[in-house]
Amino acid sequence: MELKIGRVVKSHGIKGEVTVDISTDEPDIRFAVGEVLHGRQGSKEHTLTVEAARAHQRRLLVKFEEITDRNAADSLRGTVFYAPPLDSDDDDDGFYDHELEGLHVIHDGADIGEVTGVLHGPAGEILEVRLSGGKDVLVPFVHAIVPEVDLDAGTCTITPPDGLLEL
Repeated sequence: MELKIGRVVKSHGIKGEVTVDISTDEPDIRFAVGEVLHGRQGSKEHTLTVEAARAHQRRLLVKFEEITDRNAADSLRGTVFYAPPLDSDDDDDGFYDHELEGLHVIHDGADIGEVTGVLHGPAGEILEVRLSGGKDVLVPFVHAIVPEVDLDAGTCTITPPDGLLEL
């Protein structure tokens, strides 16, 4: 299994740097100097070696050894990078986005919808939930509201405060 770790948004400057939207919680590891990244851009495959990476306005500016100018960098626009999961710590209670997406949402013993996405904000993660009636709601992914996630059963149980599902 491979996880999405980032996507090229655009080129930056004239020396071949690209701006990358990060979708990994370990950018220092995934985009470390010397790392070989595998990306897909439609039917096109790319294998690129990180020469340098630095933070820039909530994104990364990445320079690849194989990309030497702005034209080559422009040609990478839309490339999505994938990597296998990192070795996990057995004590880690975290989840990958792909593990949460698709879970059935249980409230008061009833299946009320499905997790359709995970947002990563400055205050923490938020589950995007599509309720059975077709309405979308945002549920803070905190233990007080989402006390149980059962990946084997494909469910997450929520105990939302009054009014959260009506917003």
